[in-house]
Amino acid sequence: MRTPRLALCAAALVLVASAAPAATGRLIVDLSPTGLRNTIRTEQALGAGIDGSWRGGVDRLLTPGNVAAMSSAGLAPLTYRLRTELGIAAWHWNPVGAWSDPGRQQGYWTSSDRPGAPIQTSWGYDLPRRGDTLDMANNTRWSMLDDGDPATFWKSNPYLDPRYSHATARPQWFILELGERQVVDTAQIAWGEPYATRYKVQYWTGADEYDAHGRWETFPHGEVRDGHGGTARLDLGPSARPTAFVRVFMAQGSDTAPAGADDPRDRIGVAVREAGFGRRGPDGAFVDAVRHAASHDGQSIAHVSSTDPWHRASDKNLDLEQAGLDRVFASGLTHGLPVMVPVGVLYDAPENAAAEIRYLRARHYPIARVELGEEPDGQYVDGEDYGALYLETVDLLHAIDRRLVLGGPSLQSGLSDTWLDPDPDRSWNSHFIRYLKARHRLADLGFFSFEHYPFDDICGDIYGKLVAQSGLMARLMDRVRKEGVPTTIPWHIAEYGFSAFSGRAEAELPSALLMANIAGQFLTAGGDGAYLFGYGPNEPVNQHQPCAGYGNLMLFTADEAGQAVASTPTFQTARLLTGAWLQPTGPHRLYAARVDTGDPRDADAVKAFVALRPDGRLGVMIVNRDPKRAFTLYLAAGRALLGPAELWSYSAAQYEWIDAGPQSHPGRNLPPAHVSQPAFDGRIEVLPASLTVVVVRAR
Repeated sequence: MRTPRLALCAAALVLVASAAPAATGRLIVDLSPTGLRNTIRTEQALGAGIDGSWRGGVDRLLTPGNVAAMSSAGLAPLTYRLRTELGIAAWHWNPVGAWSDPGRQQGYWTSSDRPGAPIQTSWGYDLPRRGDTLDMANNTRWSMLDDGDPATFWKSNPYLDPRYSHATARPQWFILELGERQVVDTAQIAWGEPYATRYKVQYWTGADEYDAHGRWETFPHGEVRDGHGGTARLDLGPSARPTAFVRVFMAQGSDTAPAGADDPRDRIGVAVREAGFGRRGPDGAFVDAVRHAASHDGQSIAHVSSTDPWHRASDKNLDLEQAGLDRVFASGLTHGLPVMVPVGVLYDAPENAAAEIRYLRARHYPIARVELGEEPDGQYVDGEDYGALYLETVDLLHAIDRRLVLGGPSLQSGLSDTWLDPDPDRSWNSHFIRYLKARHRLADLGFFSFEHYPFDDICGDIYGKLVAQSGLMARLMDRVRKEGVPTTIPWHIAEYGFSAFSGRAEAELPSALLMANIAGQFLTAGGDGAYLFGYGPNEPVNQHQPCAGYGNLMLFTADEAGQAVASTPTFQTARLLTGAWLQPTGPHRLYAARVDTGDPRDADAVKAFVALRPDGRLGVMIVNRDPKRAFTLYLAAGRALLGPAELWSYSAAQYEWIDAGPQSHPGRNLPPAHVSQPAFDGRIEVLPASLTVVVVRAR
């Protein structure tokens, strides 16, 4: 990758001018056997993901021009992300398929596994038995528990029953947030079919949902052992203290079905039409603290343990659009490599997942691994419930092909904690791993995946946050190891980026430094693959904090038609990672490296990552997160350094972002400065807030 000659000259002048105040130190590399940290292959380790979209997004994204632009970043392996799983929706990955109740076009859907016309687009279908107010996709739907309509109802997932999971029955629950803390003494529950016959009505004693001292306390008269369905008004006795959260914890269902229902799944689990909690007034009337509305913003927030994937043809949501599987494999974005593909777990029938794998096998598409579900920790479900559905799906998929590499859970964060949980072990992932171990099924976790968006707050000291990210990643990996995730299986970052929210930092130089540091640190520490989120062109937006400005996770800005226009720092970083620091293919050995200037703060700010490439040369990548200090570093690798050396530098000399609201765009936008040094003495000039790569032979 070379820049035009005039650009090289300008960049070289900046390098010389900025080198004067540089601090001096050594970059120490341990190339001994004890210094070896990991061995990776670029074509497996550095990739990107294609996600679901709003209506029309697939056609806007997968144009020849966009595919060519995205492919030019060098991020070869692909992961297909499943947005329907975040939107509490069933995925009709093939629009052709069968309903369990075909006469009424409703029930449990299984897409056809028979190859026909190529699948260009697919969609999610909203679940009408939904219990959650919130979701992680469009977040515009609402819960049926407090929608004010007695004709609708929430129902738990029948696939958690032992008849399907072949495991001990899992209690189901629903929670309602009351807003302000208040004393509660009455519940009114309109049960559906099946109803709960044994359950407890409980309140949370903690100051907030993460209070380590919080407990679920059963109301004085809150335990019911012989429930009969219908509408039950319960005199609970007052809560011992004010509470903001009330839960109904259900241990057994009635095994009854609505009139006319003949599918066995209709009678499994529990169903609730409407629920309210509050106090009896002086006149004995029930004063409900729950807000009931068929509106996401109008109702009290509800959370449920699981959701029945039953739905209807009329529930198709055009704003939960996914690229068709055939279209993805034919797009050119797979680069002929095996793909990490998803199957639905939380909101799909397991039979639908099995049909998907049979279809991909019939098409002879190469599958790298199959990721089961997406972000279950962000859906407020229990790790144990996800574990039961995970193993149920594993059994069906391995019955098709034992060679399939199955894994997950694609955690929203490797540091996710449970909420409203009295268990001292608050780690969601720990609960999941404990469940697999209890079932003697840990071996069925073929790989471990998580997402990494380190910053919700993207205002303030951005460079300070970049420095903190290194410690965050180290703690994450250490915690996951201690939780029992095997180090003998592959670990993948299924998505990563600056933040799950948008802001200018994602389009400024810090995005380049963060990307390089995440990839370098994770792979050196033993990771097997990292997939960038924001593969396609996008528009600058602000969705979370006004102070964050406008930006987005993207390799390119997009025009009004969604087509790639201008590259961003993440694109240039991807090119440096896959075409400078590493070679595009082949095994690379990663070694321990550190910066020593005599000041420990510099070692925190400046990180170095070293690869011994297939061509026998060292690839040295230096990430300087200090926006004010330059460094002169002398490479100490314990071996003679033989020229010529290739050097790349990417900093403010090449790039600036013009923050102008929705019209924000790159100003100065040059490729990294690139120079060749016939004789290399080991000296590396590192600019403030920069990414530097040196490639040299060491003997």
